[in-house]
Amino acid sequence: MITSNFHQHAAKIHGSDVKLLTVNSANTEELVKAISSNWQAEMRGYHTYTALSQQESDPHRKRTLRHLALAEKHHAELWAGRITALGAAIPTYDGPEGGDADSLAARIGGQDLALRRLELEESRDIARYGKQIRDLNDPESMAILKEVLADESDHYITLGGLIRHHLPAEPCDPEQAQMALNELTAAREKGQPKAASWVGDAIYGVNDGLGSIFGIVSGVSGATLGNSHFVLIAGLAGMIASALSMGSGAYLAAKSEREIYEAEFAREKDAVEYNEAEARELLSLTYQVRGLTAEDADHFVGHIAENKERLVEELARERLNMTADGLRKPWVSASSGALSTAVGAFIPVLPFFFMAGLPAIIVAAIISLAAHFAVGAAKSLITIRSWWSSGFEMTFVGAIEGAVTYAIGLAIGHIGT
Repeated sequence: MITSNFHQHAAKIHGSDVKLLTVNSANTEELVKAISSNWQAEMRGYHTYTALSQQESDPHRKRTLRHLALAEKHHAELWAGRITALGAAIPTYDGPEGGDADSLAARIGGQDLALRRLELEESRDIARYGKQIRDLNDPESMAILKEVLADESDHYITLGGLIRHHLPAEPCDPEQAQMALNELTAAREKGQPKAASWVGDAIYGVNDGLGSIFGIVSGVSGATLGNSHFVLIAGLAGMIASALSMGSGAYLAAKSEREIYEAEFAREKDAVEYNEAEARELLSLTYQVRGLTAEDADHFVGHIAENKERLVEELARERLNMTADGLRKPWVSASSGALSTAVGAFIPVLPFFFMAGLPAIIVAAIISLAAHFAVGAAKSLITIRSWWSSGFEMTFVGAIEGAVTYAIGLAIGHIGT
């Protein structure tokens, strides 16, 4: 069974929308509808393999494809018998005479790559039939499903043998691999956000505390002409608020990052459990997009898949661009963010413990701008910029922030008088 039309016809009998079907007067019609979809899919497979066998020049592959066509026809006959037993009429085949053969060759690029596409379709059908075995509560249909499922597994192996013994190990066309990869991931993609990557919690905590509290100190100093009492109250209150905000934000971000990874890991684990063949194909295509040949990519994925846990981890890493080892610990991030923010926030406030008026404002500005430069230079340790460029940028931004907030504070102070 290899047709993509089955996705639509059988939508009501797999996935989260599945309803348990039992043979009684209330749901016999629904069961017949589901089985008829299976019959249509098998007939389409029969026509597809028949057309491909007629187009094939290699005698061995021609015989194999014809054998697969007859097996698909046998599956259709099994479903037809069940439909008749339920008192319904056998439906009329509504697909093209050549099945999907022509469209597969046209879309993917020739007979060989059409067989690769069929191999992938077979793996999907194995997964769908596997779900139906759990969801259909009709013993006769379940017996047919088990027989068909065993045959479909053999078909997948047979196609794999045809492909890998025939296709040369030539470089993969990245565009074709990307097109196939996009189709595979489109159905699985749920729009889940990717976990954000924090770069230096401590450095950014210092930067946040320094920037925000320097602005507060500058504004209050301008409004009160450096009254140390008011500056200390505003500065220390802002320091505590900024530290708590940064700590809680870092905690929630790290926790969300971990939860997203765990959810993606669980999804990939289910995908491997339901349909390992599709998961392996997806990972293989990912490597092909990066330049590996199809043979090398399949060989590499085969080694990875020897350990299912490793296969799941690799799939999750490719989806999220991270590993479990790279996840941050929420409490470590919270502590680091809160403490570093408090340190940065305390710097502009420090002179007002010992000084007041204009001298305190000048000293606070000098040490704050020096701290801005130091933080900017420290950022270069985790970026590609030079330390002096990053430092001067931070200093310039801090100077503009201080000047603007000081001017606003002066204006507010004059309004108050």
